[in-house]
Amino acid sequence: MRPSGHWHLQAIQPMLLAFVCCIWLIPGALAQGPPGKNAKPENQPPDKTELAIAPAKVDVQPVAHDEEIRKRLQSVLEATKWFVDPRVQVDAGVVFLSGQADTEELRKWAGDLARNTQDVVAVANRIDVTEPSAWDFAATRNGMTTLWRDFLRALPYIVFGLFILLLSAGAGWLAARGTRAFFRKRVRAKLLLGVVAWGAGLLVFLAGAYVVLRVSGLTQLALTIVGGTGLVGLAVGIAFRDITENFLSSIFLSVQRPFESGDLIEVAGVSGFVQQLNIRTTVLMTLSGNLVQIPNALVYKSTLRNFSANPNRRENFVVGIGYDDPIDKAQEVARKVLASHPAILNDPEPWVLADNLGKATVDLRIYFWLNGEAHSFLKVRSSVIRLVKRAFQENGISMPDEAREVVFPRGVPVTMLTGESDPTGGTRRASEPDRHRTPDRGKTTTGEDEVSTKAEGGLSSESGAIQEQVRKAQPLDEQENLLQAAPKVRAAE
Repeated sequence: MRPSGHWHLQAIQPMLLAFVCCIWLIPGALAQGPPGKNAKPENQPPDKTELAIAPAKVDVQPVAHDEEIRKRLQSVLEATKWFVDPRVQVDAGVVFLSGQADTEELRKWAGDLARNTQDVVAVANRIDVTEPSAWDFAATRNGMTTLWRDFLRALPYIVFGLFILLLSAGAGWLAARGTRAFFRKRVRAKLLLGVVAWGAGLLVFLAGAYVVLRVSGLTQLALTIVGGTGLVGLAVGIAFRDITENFLSSIFLSVQRPFESGDLIEVAGVSGFVQQLNIRTTVLMTLSGNLVQIPNALVYKSTLRNFSANPNRRENFVVGIGYDDPIDKAQEVARKVLASHPAILNDPEPWVLADNLGKATVDLRIYFWLNGEAHSFLKVRSSVIRLVKRAFQENGISMPDEAREVVFPRGVPVTMLTGESDPTGGTRRASEPDRHRTPDRGKTTTGEDEVSTKAEGGLSSESGAIQEQVRKAQPLDEQENLLQAAPKVRAAE
């Protein structure tokens, strides 16, 4: 009817085809970017993300013929190089696809491509999915390639993270040293000083680690680590309760300092000279020459006696006299012995007190003070007991034995088995002291008048012997000692 119009339509068909091709290829080229960037090998299958989006509708021309549809789809399938021997046939708008694909995603993508092409009525997808060989390492190679690509992408974060961690570690070390220098003159306890210093350094390092995790996009992990630090500390404290308790006790002992190295103390029933306080135990050298380790928790919770805190020490003992002996006279005799003893202090003054009325004796308790740094309380006590007993004997003061002394009521006649009789010809009471006998006033052996005998070994402290035992004992690591004073033995006993 209008040939000229039909001729014009045929003339502009190549132009329309070129325009459609430009619209088809230019967006793909822009999406691919410049050559060499994000480029893939020619035969590499597409990622699932590339196949997730169905191809847009393909318009060949307003009225597409079967041959044009076939050529267009055939060229697209061959251009991707994702298929093996792809073949496209079109009959009355029905597209028949054949060939081989490596994955089901590629087969589905080819079917969606044909389905979205203009004037396609139906798609018969006959593309076969090839089963990979048992010796095909393509998947492994692709996985390794993906890992390498991810590593390269994460490499800047790794370098930055290492730099921040090194920087925070150095800053933490400087913070620890600065904190130690700041509190050196304010905190005497070495352990507490170390805990505070390294605690400040650890906080600085954790801050750097938090920054690294935030920059890497692991904010939730950073919050989990920071929040879980307290939970981890609580779990560790419960699991290692005894160790934690001893550690905390060592901090408290080093802060309060109830004793120093070389002090004579008594704790948990053990007496000895302090050799070391470490983060776990307190080491004592007992008077028997043995090293004893006591857990710090037990030392902190037990009653502790420090004999070296005050050099003066009070001792006492009990002596019994007969009921017929005057108490005031016995007190005066004992007081004179104490006053004349060279190892007993006059200030505080000694006491002689009536302590108890026993079954056969009146008990006197004698108190006296001595300088524990200069004298041994064991030797001085032995000397005082010996001298008081001799003074009582010289002054006619009896010291009955409750286990053997029997007191009969007055008026009960008793016959003496030893053959002794009352000078009046009668009997006498067995408990009555012999007032007519001359008291024992010195019928003694040589040396009894001395304050100390050879058996007592003098009155001086045994600190020298203890020091010798300390030198012979197994050496301790002085770096672990939390006490500032050097180990030495004080003569407190």
